[in-house]
Amino acid sequence: MKGQIVLTGREVRLGDNEQIISKTDLKGRIIYANRAFMRISDFAEPDLLGIQHNIVRHPEMPRGVFHLMWETLKSGQEFFGFIKNLTSNGDHYWVFANVTPDREPGGEVVGYFSVRRRPSAKGVATIQALYAGMLAVERSAGAARAIDASRAHLAERLGGQSYERFVLAQQLG
Repeated sequence: MKGQIVLTGREVRLGDNEQIISKTDLKGRIIYANRAFMRISDFAEPDLLGIQHNIVRHPEMPRGVFHLMWETLKSGQEFFGFIKNLTSNGDHYWVFANVTPDREPGGEVVGYFSVRRRPSAKGVATIQALYAGMLAVERSAGAARAIDASRAHLAERLGGQSYERFVLAQQLG
């Protein structure tokens, strides 16, 4: 289905106090999606549950950012980032995401919990330019080297600052 979606270029925006909340299993399959997620993504609950969360991945999101996210989560840490997502009808929406490992009382990670908020306009403007550069590097590097090239470009652009510190400054500053 995702391959058949035609990008519209139209942006859908979260309300100021609206939050998208979802939970996934360890493989990234959605096990919970709140109404805000369904509304903004334009997917019904049966079209989301049990499906990989990347159903809403926009093709203009650098692979390097998702590699960083999974690396961060697999190390047991939470991830913060600006994410451009795709709706079922080809529109897009930006979010500021906080993804955390979902742990059993004994500490075992059983999945991931994500809360997405409306991003700052300044942050989106800044991150769009950064992500465009990462995408260009990924395309020129080819599939086998895309992630490494993208991550190297990101590190160079951040000049030693962590991605987390950078995006938090964009969102809060």
